[in-house]
Amino acid sequence: MMRTRPLKVALLGCGVVGSEVARIMTTHADDLTARIGAPVELAGVAVRRPDKVREGIPADLVTTDATALVKCGDIDVVVEVIGGIEPARTLITAAFEHGASVVSANKALLAQDGAALHAAAEANDTDLYYEAAVAGAIPLIRPLRESLAGDKVNRVLGIVNGTTNFILDKMDSTGAGYQEALDEATALGYAEADPTADVEGFDAAAKAAILAGIAFHTRVRLDDVYREGMTEVTAADFVSAKEMGCTIKLLAICERAEDGGSVTARVHPAMIPLTHPLASVRGAYNAVFVESDAAGQLMFYGPGAGGAPTASAVLGDLVAVCRNRLSGTTGPGESAYAALPVSPMGDVVTRYHISLDVADKPGVLAQVATVFAEHGVSIDTVRQQGKDGEASLVVVTHRASDAALGGTVEALRKLDTVRGVASIMRVEGE
Repeated sequence: MMRTRPLKVALLGCGVVGSEVARIMTTHADDLTARIGAPVELAGVAVRRPDKVREGIPADLVTTDATALVKCGDIDVVVEVIGGIEPARTLITAAFEHGASVVSANKALLAQDGAALHAAAEANDTDLYYEAAVAGAIPLIRPLRESLAGDKVNRVLGIVNGTTNFILDKMDSTGAGYQEALDEATALGYAEADPTADVEGFDAAAKAAILAGIAFHTRVRLDDVYREGMTEVTAADFVSAKEMGCTIKLLAICERAEDGGSVTARVHPAMIPLTHPLASVRGAYNAVFVESDAAGQLMFYGPGAGGAPTASAVLGDLVAVCRNRLSGTTGPGESAYAALPVSPMGDVVTRYHISLDVADKPGVLAQVATVFAEHGVSIDTVRQQGKDGEASLVVVTHRASDAALGGTVEALRKLDTVRGVASIMRVEGE
């Protein structure tokens, strides 16, 4: 039987995403009512600039007092799309304490304080949903914590930042340098005026922490994620990648150790074979590749950012949370029973592509090969080109630990015949 009393929703933030949430709630009101089993009512919108014209939102709903809005006592669901750590953390906690469930898109806060927020939600018998925090419109959080709840996930490998993928795709397809590709991304609106969070991997690292925590039933915080940006990737790196039948992507990689006793989470540029599904992800799109025992290999693909795509994920969570409110239940909370340790980056084992500037004379290759052997790093292939006394030496290794590779590189720098290390890049997806 349809309930006539509406479920009241408070919206915190009315920017690109928040305005789309409000629009969809209004234009799709009848459909949402039918799907939920009760009407949903936008009861208030907290903003920083109340004088700004917001089409479709009655002026009497707009407030600058977000605290009063979440504490008013008759709010069923708080939708938080303001981002950042504070005041979002305080407002979300207050919402729980006053009986409201929360739908959030706040990846930074969840990566830093997810455990505390989950605990607050559970203590107050409320929900915390956050599909929109990772990969925009792509359904990913719910499949990991619900559809694959009976499976064992071993690896999550993904492109989770559209800005960086656009830049790298441009470098790959046109031969442009990093700055040129970044300038185009900025002009088209794919990159912020200050792109640091994207190009230095902070955004992807927060998402990796969330994905690893859900996939491995283990608390993984932002500080646990190894992060390396993509600002040092050059057009020459793409030439080398193409010679190997690869391209370059900024990847978020979450892995369970082979013995199952630990996990790792990392973000960095990597070469991946052109045959891998992630290699064909173009432009500002996102894609995540999941490997599990029973389901095998799964890939989730779609727009990873933008107002409407992200709002789609928010509204999906809103429907789920409202249904829970009507039935007097809550959805899945935090699952951290495994409590696996997070291994440092030095323990991570992968392949490497190393480009060296060396003297073009006899014996150099033998010296370099000896250094690799002394540090227990096996060489897969070597390619050398040179003239006029200078040469480039490209070495691709078999799988080796990051620590072993680091020791190798330090030793190589001490050789008189090695002029410099031009680039080091991991090779993934094989």
